[in-house]
Amino acid sequence: MADRLYLSLWFPNFDEAEMMARTLAVLKQFPFSGSQPGIRYLGIHPISWNEPLVFEQTFDARATPEQAVEIASEHVHSDHAYEFEAMWDLWSPEIGGGLDTTWRLQSQPVKFLIHGTDFEDGVFQEDGHIEIDFGLDTPFLHEELDLDELSEERVKANVQKLVAFTSAVETNAGITGRILWSDSEENLVQKLIARLQKVQ
Repeated sequence: MADRLYLSLWFPNFDEAEMMARTLAVLKQFPFSGSQPGIRYLGIHPISWNEPLVFEQTFDARATPEQAVEIASEHVHSDHAYEFEAMWDLWSPEIGGGLDTTWRLQSQPVKFLIHGTDFEDGVFQEDGHIEIDFGLDTPFLHEELDLDELSEERVKANVQKLVAFTSAVETNAGITGRILWSDSEENLVQKLIARLQKVQ
């Protein structure tokens, strides 16, 4: 059963003066979609997720991370949260009429949720200063498929993209902690390892 997949990140300092610089450092590590590069949405929430947005903008032509962060910087408060949405390309199967599986690189949305330290009673302590929502974990497991050699390569390529991004953030964004997790009680890393061992 598919779960939503998240990466939570913590930093040594995440006060108002640091928030957007740290956000930009993470966004700059992200492998944006070749066909839909850049940031496509920015939303700013005050106090809690239940409050109405104080600002939102959709970027039809896509904004660079620098442009989107500059706009968000005009509304920096420790009790706000910031939602940036971007796309990356992952391999997805298409089952043809003859039951042959064709794999295509398809753009998938990813959300970056930036939690001010006073937002929603300090939700950052559990969810991270920055929480990245990758959507369903299906592209990294495809448990519904019997994997042939090509399918193995495609699933591995998706996992490698996830691992490369996580490693780049760890190396270049100044984090002090990170957790890759999913909605269920199952350990996502164990699921990934088990799936990859099946296809080796």
